[in-house]
Amino acid sequence: MDLGSGGRWDNLRRILALDPERDHQEIYRISAGFEFPWDYQRSLEFALFRTYCVPSISRLLAATREFELRPQRRYDDTALLMAEMMEHGYDSPRGKAALRSVNRAHGRYRIAGEDMLYVLSTFVFEPIRWLDRFGWRRLSTQERLAAFHFYRAVGARMAIRDIPADYAEFEQFNVDYERQNFVYTDDNAAIGRYTLELFCSWYPPALRPAIRPALRSLLDRPLLDAFGFAAAPGWLTTLSEAGVRARSALVRELPPRRRSVLARDPGNRTYPGYPAGYDPSEMGAGEPPADIDPSLLRRT
Repeated sequence: MDLGSGGRWDNLRRILALDPERDHQEIYRISAGFEFPWDYQRSLEFALFRTYCVPSISRLLAATREFELRPQRRYDDTALLMAEMMEHGYDSPRGKAALRSVNRAHGRYRIAGEDMLYVLSTFVFEPIRWLDRFGWRRLSTQERLAAFHFYRAVGARMAIRDIPADYAEFEQFNVDYERQNFVYTDDNAAIGRYTLELFCSWYPPALRPAIRPALRSLLDRPLLDAFGFAAAPGWLTTLSEAGVRARSALVRELPPRRRSVLARDPGNRTYPGYPAGYDPSEMGAGEPPADIDPSLLRRT
């Protein structure tokens, strides 16, 4: 990779001087918070979108009614809790508080170990795939491996079992799991629709009829089929991808970011003024609804 001589490459030079296993937290923070904050946010949105194509996951999400009744809060909780760990580290006070919230939410329900492992894998590999397609530069080997080691550590603290110790093995698990489990169900369709409408709600009403197909244009065929979404016209896919790449070409010419924007999202709609005055341990999904199927609850 040609690093040139300008300051645009200072962050990458710093990354290349670090060890991806020992220094994975610092590398991941630089990559997600300084180099590609917008891309990581978008790609992690699509990562979560992918998990809703798994019937056992979408069935549970539909039963909690969180995505039906409080989609924006669920989005903000997930984004901010992950950002706390990315910015401060999973073993920092705020990182530990975020992990407790995540574990508390998951601990109420019976969730298959492979489903948890798959969700974890999307957080590693979807940003990598997005940046391979759209990034203003490609990720270095250090950044790819650092993401893997970061989420292995997070997964261990979530008591997720059988996390592969090898990057390629974990990636293959991700590919095989999707091939075996992506299939249409009505619950998939409902959760996908709630999420798509949430994304559209961030734009003025007059633009939403155009935003819906534009968002679908960035979904691959397995996702479209599992949600029962109609494919966007081919010309719109070409236009959408060109637009994202044009943005990246512009970003490539900008000076390097000097401050991380992780855990400092003023655009979240649930927690005004965040992070001032907010504790990550207070975030996360509420209690299960009284009429939820008892088979979905973890026995205590």
